[in-house]
Amino acid sequence: MIGIPLGWAYSNFAEWALRRYVTPGRRHPPAPPHASFAASPCADAYLRSLWTRAKELRERMGLTVLALAHMPLFPVAPFFVGTVWACAFNFHRVHRRAHLDPTWARANVPWLCDHHLGRVADANWCVTHPFFDQVLGTRHEHLGIQPAAPVPALS
Repeated sequence: MIGIPLGWAYSNFAEWALRRYVTPGRRHPPAPPHASFAASPCADAYLRSLWTRAKELRERMGLTVLALAHMPLFPVAPFFVGTVWACAFNFHRVHRRAHLDPTWARANVPWLCDHHLGRVADANWCVTHPFFDQVLGTRHEHLGIQPAAPVPALS
């Protein structure tokens, strides 16, 4: 059972490291502070027809290759490998939905909005959870991107 938290931490670090160091064309120029997340150049990768979505297809193929590369470990560490597979699927699901539904993205993955709309280009690499961005000091919140935190009502 220790494989589940280890698989999650490993996957979160992998998404941080791959997006920071491996993904070509990692970041488009910073957008204005109030630009629409769906209007970003990255949204095009998910809005085009299946045959012209090269970015999304590369992402899917990369995730598939990474998932298959862990298959030999399955007999030894099934919980770890299963968690890595689940995290790969979740990465694509969250990343795709965030680019297609900006309201959902702002409410559920504000660190990803910070990555695409923020002024600091080398920050906020995680997609599904900002754990390794926080641990490694690359999490930067950008004012004006997320809605203000709710103020508790005084009774």
